[in-house]
Amino acid sequence: MSLIVKNRIVIHAPVSNVWNALTNPQETKKYMFGCEALSEWTVGSPLVWKGNFNGVELIAVKGNVVDIRPGSYLAYTTFDPNSSLPDVPENYVTVTYTLTSAGEDTIFDVTQGDFSTVADGERRYTETYNGGEGWNPILREIKKLVESQG
Repeated sequence: MSLIVKNRIVIHAPVSNVWNALTNPQETKKYMFGCEALSEWTVGSPLVWKGNFNGVELIAVKGNVVDIRPGSYLAYTTFDPNSSLPDVPENYVTVTYTLTSAGEDTIFDVTQGDFSTVADGERRYTETYNGGEGWNPILREIKKLVESQG
């Protein structure tokens, strides 16, 4: 059985503004626990989420861009290099962002998984799924950020 987290939010802003919030490091650190998303944003390029935690600069999450259609779709792999799991491709899961224009709004869909194919997948899924909340806390912060920029 697949273990995939799926969330959706509607943001009252153009797709281009949401895309900027997802790929601009100065914006990502405002909602992703102080982490900047650093990448060249091309297929195969590394993606690291870097932040400062208690005065120490760390890479919180790392992966690679798998697919990108600027302004509408991004897929990247993700792994916590600070975990005790082996840093091998088999332990990475994929995150996808899909942005769809709906009049003056943007529909933002996020998926993360499949956790059933990785080491310690049940635990990692349960932590990410978070009782059904999944990405919702982050999505609400992205919504507030983008909508406040009007």
